[in-house]
Amino acid sequence: MAGALDQGRNAYDRGAWAEAHAQLSVAGGVTPLEVEDLERLAAAAYLTGRSEEAYDVWATAYQEWASSGDPRRAARCAFWIAFGLLNGGELARGGGWVDRAQRLLDDAADDCVEHGYLHYPVAVRSIFEGDVQSAQTGFAHTAKVGERFGVPEITALARIGQGRCLIYMGDVEQGLGLLDEAMVSVGAHEVSPIAVGDMYCTVIEACQELFDLRRAQEWTAALSHWCDAQPELVLYRGQCLVHRAELMQLRGAWSDAYAAVGEACDRFAAAPHGAVGGAVYLRAELHRLRGEFDAAEDAYRQANELGRDPQPGLALLRLAQGRLDAADAAIRRVAGEAGDAMTRARVLGPYVEILLASGDVSAARVAADELHSAAEELDAPYVWAVAAHAVGAVLLAENEPAEALGPLRSAWTLWREVDAPYEAARVRVLIALACRALGDDDSAEMELDAARSAFDQLDARPDVDRVDGLSKVNKVVKNAGSLTAREVEVLALVATGKTNKAIADELIVSEKTVASHVSHIFTKLGVNSRSAATAYAYENDLV
Repeated sequence: MAGALDQGRNAYDRGAWAEAHAQLSVAGGVTPLEVEDLERLAAAAYLTGRSEEAYDVWATAYQEWASSGDPRRAARCAFWIAFGLLNGGELARGGGWVDRAQRLLDDAADDCVEHGYLHYPVAVRSIFEGDVQSAQTGFAHTAKVGERFGVPEITALARIGQGRCLIYMGDVEQGLGLLDEAMVSVGAHEVSPIAVGDMYCTVIEACQELFDLRRAQEWTAALSHWCDAQPELVLYRGQCLVHRAELMQLRGAWSDAYAAVGEACDRFAAAPHGAVGGAVYLRAELHRLRGEFDAAEDAYRQANELGRDPQPGLALLRLAQGRLDAADAAIRRVAGEAGDAMTRARVLGPYVEILLASGDVSAARVAADELHSAAEELDAPYVWAVAAHAVGAVLLAENEPAEALGPLRSAWTLWREVDAPYEAARVRVLIALACRALGDDDSAEMELDAARSAFDQLDARPDVDRVDGLSKVNKVVKNAGSLTAREVEVLALVATGKTNKAIADELIVSEKTVASHVSHIFTKLGVNSRSAATAYAYENDLV
C-alpha cells in the first residue's frame, strides 16, 4: 500500500482533493496512517464536502498528538474542527473543542502561536452571539499573536475578522484596509486551502454588505479562478457560484445566473452549507422578475425553510401579484426590524416602491430622505443609484415631474455605471411618466420604447406588459394578430424594404430596439424572414 500512500500525498500536494481522499483512505484501510497523513486526510475530506468525516479524522489526529506529548499540533487539529463547526453554526460543539484544546495548552504552560489559533474561534463565536466589540478585541489579539510568531495564516484570518468587525462598528475605511491587507497572504500562497476559501467568501460578503460592487466583482473573479484551478474542490464552489450568480443577476445575465444557481444547489446537496438558502432566494428573485410567480412563491417558501428571510423579495412578489395589502404589511414589518444602515439601505428601495403603490407618499418621502442620508454615509455608487431612484419616484408621486427628472436621470446614469440594465430600464419608465406629465409625449414614448426593449431582452415579462399598458403606441392593434401599434409601424417600414438602421433613424430609436421589435414580429406572426413578414403586412392591409 505504499503506492496508495504516495499517490495520496502527491494528490494532496497538487490540490486533487478527491484523489487524495480516496488514496489516503485506501492506505489507511490497510495500515494505520501516520498522524501527518491523518491531517492530510481530514483536510481532503473537508474540502470535498465530507465535514463530519473530517472532524472524526482530526479528532483522531488530536488524540495522537496529545498522547505523543505535542499539545501544539493537537491544538491545531482542534482549531480546524472548531473552525468548521462554528462556521456551520454549531457553537456548542465548536466551543467544546476550543475549551478542550485550551486546557491542554494551559497544562503545558507553553507560550506558542496556537494560543492565537484558539483565540480566533472564540472571537468567531462572539460574532455569532452578536458581541461585535468582544469579537473585534479577540481578532486583534489573535492578529498580534500571529505577527509575534510570524505565522501569516492565523494573522490573515484574524485581520479579516477584525476588518469585518470594524465595518460593523462604522469604521469602514480601516476595516476595508485590513481586508485588503489580509488578502495579500492569499496571493503570496501563505494560507492553507481551507482558510483561503473562507477568506475569499468572507471578503466578498463584506463587499456586498457595503455595496462595493467593484471589490465584490474583483474578489469573486479571483475566487472563481481559485476554484477552477481545483476541479475536485467541493467546499466553497457552491458559495462561489452564488456570488457569481448575484453579479450576473445585477448585470442582466439572468439565464446564466439561473444556471449558476442550479449548479450551486447541486453542489450544496453534496456538501450542505448555510449559503443554500441564499441560492434558493436568488432563484426566487429570478422567477419573480420573469413573471413566473408560482415558481417564485415556491422558491421563497423553500428559502425561508432553509433559514433565508424571503424578504423583501416576497413583498415585491405580492406587489406584482396585485396583493397590495400583503405587500404593504410585509415591507413595513421588514423596514421596522431593519436596524443598521447597511440593512436598511437594502430594504428601503422596495419599501419606497411599495408605499408609493399604496398611496402613502409621505412615508415614502421619509424613507427616500433616509436613503439619501445612507448614500452619503456609505458613499457607494449602488446606494446613490437606489437613493436617486427613490427620490425621483417620490417627487413624481408628489406631482413634481420637473423636479423629479434631475434625480431620475442621475439614477439612470448611475445604474448604467454599475451595469444594472434592469434597474436602468425601470428608471426610464419613471422618466417617461415625468415627461408625459410635462406634456412631452414624444420623449415619453421614446423612453418607454427604450425601456420595453431592455425589458424584452431580459425577458422581464411583467415589466414588458406594464410598459405596453402605459405606452400610447404599444397598444395591441385590432386585425393585426397580437402586434402592438409600434410593431405594426415597424412592420410597415420593413415591408417597404427599409433596413433596421433606416427604420431606427426614422423612428428615432436605437437599431437594437428595432431588431427587438422585428424579432417579436417574427415570433408573433410565426414567420422567419422579412419577405414573409412583408407578405403578411400586404395581405392584412397593414402597409
